[in-house]
This record gives sequence, structure tokens and C-alpha cells, in this order.
Amino acid sequence: MTNFDQLHRFIFNQANVRGEIARLDDSLQHIVHSYEYPVQIQQLLSEMAAATCLLAAILKFKGEIGLQIQGQGALKYAVVNATDDHTLRGVARWDEDLPSLPESFAELMEKGVLVITITPEDGERYQGMVALDKPTLAECIEGYFAQSEQLATKVILRTDLSEPERAKAAGVLLQVMPTKASNTDVAQDTGFEHLCKLTETLSSEELFSLPVEDILYRLYHQEEVEMFEPATIQFACTCSRTRSAEALRNVDKAELLQIVEEEGAVKMNCQYCHTEYRFDSIDVEAIHAGRFEDTATKTQ
Repeated sequence: MTNFDQLHRFIFNQANVRGEIARLDDSLQHIVHSYEYPVQIQQLLSEMAAATCLLAAILKFKGEIGLQIQGQGALKYAVVNATDDHTLRGVARWDEDLPSLPESFAELMEKGVLVITITPEDGERYQGMVALDKPTLAECIEGYFAQSEQLATKVILRTDLSEPERAKAAGVLLQVMPTKASNTDVAQDTGFEHLCKLTETLSSEELFSLPVEDILYRLYHQEEVEMFEPATIQFACTCSRTRSAEALRNVDKAELLQIVEEEGAVKMNCQYCHTEYRFDSIDVEAIHAGRFEDTATKTQ
């Protein structure tokens, strides 16, 4: 399908506003179908995946951005991570004892918080948090930028779950680019509110069916819009046998050897991609001696 699994960036040449459109198809299937998620969780993960792709474009360095929701209701937590080169992964946990889940975003995550974490390869980790006190995830992300970054931001998130085995998601982001002026003044001076009103006229059918160039013309044909080369979005997990071995260094060697004796191997499973890593007694000795080498392949 045209323009899917891509992030499209654009700017308004006569305004201090940037924009993005992300649409997910293949890259989303590994996330929403990794477990037998209820449709409410599939929709939430789909929205979070689209949002995280949009937010990943703010990274000006090598690293990762994570969008995490924590709640005390039906949803326990959901997290989607994206890297600077637009690889994506995600997972969610919910109260599986409930006979059914609430339909609305607000009811699904009682007393929820939204945490955005930026982790550069070199440098300090940054984390921001905002209460999930608005009706939609898109509005909560807008609130996060208004509160934490003082940047006027418009976010639209849509999902298409009409085909149970083929979930799709899409997102649009407009944001005033940082200046020394106040957030309110900049939003007025750039015509940001006008651009937001135009964007709100975009229907889900158009967002999922039209080429991105047609979407931009449909919305902003009276504006001067400059598009950049799209970036490819794909599912990828950052787990590895080496990382799993590093985690095992913090576990007592005798305890690990006991597990090997009883179960044949120490097994580490990735919650994102379900890869299983096995470690025998020779591996355990090497890990705790600091001479472990990754010579095995992934098992799924």
C-alpha cells in the first residue's frame, strides 16, 4: 500500500511550523499481534505506535524514544519504543481476569500517567511525565508538549482495525518550531491555529487511502509546503544474547547453575519479540568469568 510504513516530514515555508505524517501497516503487525490482545489494547498500541513514530522525528542524535502508559485500572502498562532510524517495538499488559475491557480511553487507564523517555546513545537520559487526564491519547500528548516543552502542538491519531489480522494506524503532527517568543505569541504569529483547523478536516478514509502528497494538497493547497524524503518505519527488537548474558551477571552463579541442573538451561525471553535465549553451564561460567562470547542464534 502506497506511503505506508513511512514517516513523511514537511514544513510550511511561510510559517514557523513543522509537520509529520506517519502511517503503519507491516511494521505494526508484530506489535498488535504478538499476544492475543483484546481489541481495546490493539487500538491503544496502534495509536501509541503511530504517536511514537511521530515523536521519534524530534531525535537529533542516535538513541531511542519511549512512550509509556502506566495505569491502575484495566490497563497495567503499555510501552512503545522507537529509535532514531525509525525501528519500532511495543508491548502491553492488562488485567486478563476481567471479562471485558472498557471501551473509552479514560476508563481503560484509571489514574494513568504518560511517560516519555528519551535515551541517547551518548549522554544523559531524559524523562517527562504528564497525567492522562484528557479524553484521548492525542490530547494527552499535546498537553505534554504544552506543559513540558512549551510548544504548541497538534496531534491526530487514527486506527483502522476493520481487518482483524491487518491492523493499521496513522498519525499527523503539527508543531510550532522553538523560538524565543512565548508559546502563545508564536502560535498566533505563525497562523498555527489556522493550520490546525485545516488539519482537523482530514477524514480517516482520506488518511488511510490517499497518497501523502494528495493529503497535503487536499489540506494545504493554499500554503507553501516543502516535503522531505520519507523515512522507512519497520519493526525491530534491540534484544540480543549478549544483553541477556549481561543481565545474568547480576544473578548469583550458584543459583544459575542450579537452574541449569534442574531445567537443562537458563532461559531468557524477550517480551517484545518473544525470542528465547538459552544458557548452559559453560555459558554461566563464562558470563561470571567475564569472557562470554555470543556465538548462538536467536530462537523464536
